[in-house]
Amino acid sequence: MAPPALAPGWDHPVRAASPPFTPDGLRKVLEKIQRWAPYVDGSLLDDIAAILDDYTPGEDEVEEHADRLRRHLMRLVNLATTARVDERDARVALLVGQARSICSAELPGDHRRAVGHIRRMAWTLNELLEHLVENQCLTEET
Repeated sequence: MAPPALAPGWDHPVRAASPPFTPDGLRKVLEKIQRWAPYVDGSLLDDIAAILDDYTPGEDEVEEHADRLRRHLMRLVNLATTARVDERDARVALLVGQARSICSAELPGDHRRAVGHIRRMAWTLNELLEHLVENQCLTEET
């Protein structure tokens, strides 16, 4: 076997790349990726329900609910923007903007206002979830 050739501008040998997949292997990977749809887990739906039901979280629970809702919202925002659904659906674009705004806002110190804030987060999350499912960006599996 001949030693690797020197690449222009390099002072050390460079071996030719060997692709990790054959064309058929790449086609199979592409088919799997095209069929893949992220799913909505039960914790997201449970967290929405916990806030939008008649139950009012206590002062010691508001921060924990806000953190969980914020994580869910940003996960859906990332999915919407990565899949470019926000570019195709004006309502999704509006909800992505609302989600970013509400996630960046500081949680109010007043308990009543903090509950209102996390309820707005939950409503935005619920609406964004519904629109991503409509746009076939997500599947609802619990």
